[in-house]
Amino acid sequence: MVERSGRIVIERSLGYSKLVTMGQRITVVDAFTHVAFAGNPAAVCVLSEPTTEAWMQSVASEMKHSETAFCVLRTDGSVELRWFTPTREVRLCGHATLAAAHVLWEEGWLAPNKGVRFSTLSGELIATPLGRQVELDFPARPASETSAPAGLLESLGVSPTWIGRDDDDYLLLLANEEAVRACSPSFAALAEIDIRGVTITAPADHDQIDFVSRFFAPRFGIDEDPVTGSAHCALAPFWASRLGKTDLTARQLSARGGELDVALRGDRVTLRGTCITTLRGNLTESAPRASSWSREGS
Repeated sequence: MVERSGRIVIERSLGYSKLVTMGQRITVVDAFTHVAFAGNPAAVCVLSEPTTEAWMQSVASEMKHSETAFCVLRTDGSVELRWFTPTREVRLCGHATLAAAHVLWEEGWLAPNKGVRFSTLSGELIATPLGRQVELDFPARPASETSAPAGLLESLGVSPTWIGRDDDDYLLLLANEEAVRACSPSFAALAEIDIRGVTITAPADHDQIDFVSRFFAPRFGIDEDPVTGSAHCALAPFWASRLGKTDLTARQLSARGGELDVALRGDRVTLRGTCITTLRGNLTESAPRASSWSREGS
């Protein structure tokens, strides 16, 4: 016997019951790690058709990951991709792109040996499978030297030796790895500054790591991001010019931690990392249909 209540199906047979949820499939992936419960988690929804911004934002707020990724497959073989933090949409996200590619291959949406072309607010991004690793092709976002806005250094409690900014974030060079580890921001004060986020960085103490970093974005609902692919689009050109090499190994010093292989290729940056799926399930609320995937203000 099958009973339906809303979108929950209750199947009763042979004296037992089970719930079968109906709705949008969602997958959680830990990115930039080869073990579960490390790196940066992202939720991924592969949608059959465009949905509303309000629904996507509600899902991202419910999931509370740094980003939730939403994909729609196009007839030309490319994939429309958008990313939402718990509070708003962002223009570029590395770890959720890595997670999205992983889900598209692992769940059979796309051939596992074929690269993915993502259409995003930052242009076309490419994800290529390389054995267990995935390589992302992103735009380089060099930071230009500038001065700190009022309150930034006080909110971080640091004394940088260099300050720069790209389109979205500030980049601060600290004296050493210990200074990066010891930073203890006032997130409430940092959230008052009109920026997406701030990266702090320093040379690594470890011989096999070139540089370390941390990333904070409380204004976007992320006090400290575990591993930030987009920040490395600025870190790659920054460290390539200082270390005199274009192939770099990076470590992000968050509580979960993560490591990336980063390379500067002209005006592009490649990021390599691995992923592991930690959760598969269904939202009980299906995604409402939208006539198009238009963005506010576009």
